[in-house]
Amino acid sequence: MIVSNVKDLIGLEFKPYTMPVEKGKIKELALAIGDDNPIYYDLEAAKKEGYDGIPIPPTFLQVIDLWGGMGSVEKMEKLGLKLARVLHGQQSYEYLGDIVAGDVLSVTSKVVDAETKTGSSGSMDLVTSENQYRNQRGELVAITRNTIVHRH
Repeated sequence: MIVSNVKDLIGLEFKPYTMPVEKGKIKELALAIGDDNPIYYDLEAAKKEGYDGIPIPPTFLQVIDLWGGMGSVEKMEKLGLKLARVLHGQQSYEYLGDIVAGDVLSVTSKVVDAETKTGSSGSMDLVTSENQYRNQRGELVAITRNTIVHRH
């Protein structure tokens, strides 16, 4: 797909996916980022802090997207962008409910904004996608927004 106007990407939807939240992956991420809070691997510690199960660390949704979603190459092809010219611009997380080990997340994703900026060093496209995460009960528990920068 070749896009002549980056604004034409707005509304583009990606294939939905479903991914379980695994206790082992939560612990792996916590260890990888150096967070030794016992709520990320000890159920009793998590319950003592008011969780129904072992909660996810704040950036865990990246794990869900990495293992359950579309790969970078495939996503850039769908967007009509060259991967070698893409930078990660911004990421935000909005949590609307708890996500714990054992939950199964269903994810929908679409492009919600796209624009071209021009400056003294050239132009770049800014493409923002939004993911919505629903648990096995159909409850919307999180929304993420990711902006990529595509240099011309």
